[in-house]
Amino acid sequence: MSTPSPQRARSAAAKQQRERAILDAARSLGAERSVREVTLTDIAAAVGMHKSAMLRYFETREQIFLALTAEGWEDWSAELRVGLSEVADGDSDAVAAVIAQTLVARPFFCDLLAQAPLNLERNVSLDSVYEFKTVVLGVVASLATELCRMLAITGRSAVDVIATATSMAGALLQMAAPGTRLRTLYESRPELAHALVDVEPQLTRILAALLTGLRAAEAPTQPPVEA
Repeated sequence: MSTPSPQRARSAAAKQQRERAILDAARSLGAERSVREVTLTDIAAAVGMHKSAMLRYFETREQIFLALTAEGWEDWSAELRVGLSEVADGDSDAVAAVIAQTLVARPFFCDLLAQAPLNLERNVSLDSVYEFKTVVLGVVASLATELCRMLAITGRSAVDVIATATSMAGALLQMAAPGTRLRTLYESRPELAHALVDVEPQLTRILAALLTGLRAAEAPTQPPVEA
């Protein structure tokens, strides 16, 4: 049975609608399997297009997933802000917990976070990388401002916290390997118990320790009391 060949989108609105359908199909496939296992052919089949027709909208499969990564940053930022609004200023442990919880609740985004620097950014045009980085840096700057206000840390430290949180979330999720044969192996062999990664509590501990250290290092020193 041949793959249907939908008419090419000619208006700007139709092109945008077709791009959205492609992104939604890639999101669904990536969440169902993993980002690295989804091919351009898979996405084309899900949308009902020929692979060659897909290239009118996205230059590579990596550009599709990089666009979804940018959307993921914006969506996570919005959810994180809601969580932080319920945390008292100065409570670094609670901030760490909210950051970890909101990331772990988004396994597809964490998968994208791991894949973006490894291969997504390396297989698209420089214009696409620039567009992606512009979105991400804007989100990071906004979140950093909020962390500075809440925890009285410097902007550089706030950016370090966000970078650590997102990079560790991506890495720990890959190590945890949820829903895979590796995870089943780890769970079935007691001698491999050390390989069982529980992402949220581990990420929370790492971020809490980082925030505690940063705040201690940046706390103003008190002048010695004269006798």
